[in-house]
Amino acid sequence: MRAVVQRVAEASVVIEGNETSRIDRGLLVLLGVEESDEAADAAWLAGKIARMRLFADDSGKINLDTAGAGGGMLVVSQFTLFASTRKGNRPSFLRAALPQRAEPLYEEFCRMLADESGIDVQRGVFGADMRVALVNDGPVTVVIDSRLRE
Repeated sequence: MRAVVQRVAEASVVIEGNETSRIDRGLLVLLGVEESDEAADAAWLAGKIARMRLFADDSGKINLDTAGAGGGMLVVSQFTLFASTRKGNRPSFLRAALPQRAEPLYEEFCRMLADESGIDVQRGVFGADMRVALVNDGPVTVVIDSRLRE
């Protein structure tokens, strides 16, 4: 699994003109599921993101995780994180898991993230054409790949 984690002042998802999810201060997580991913990848990534310290404490040091900072989380599925651009100009998405495999792992990741963080995790709608808006705070953006955890 691959995640692009952005610290945001706010983020939202709009589908067909209707806002379906919104957070104020917190983390926006764009999540890609690879064809070979398993529940262990989701568990590791959820734990990593839940405990990641990306928020300043009272001393101004980046010492707080999202829950400690009173933030929210919004997770949006994004298969394009596994784009290959090695050949030609049209990206290939062959490494991205097919929807019937990716959606259950996306849902499991969201449940695990909520359990690990204690936060009510907001979600995009898997497979939908979404408009994702965000105000990046910092900017702080971190890319995490479960294959690089060793």
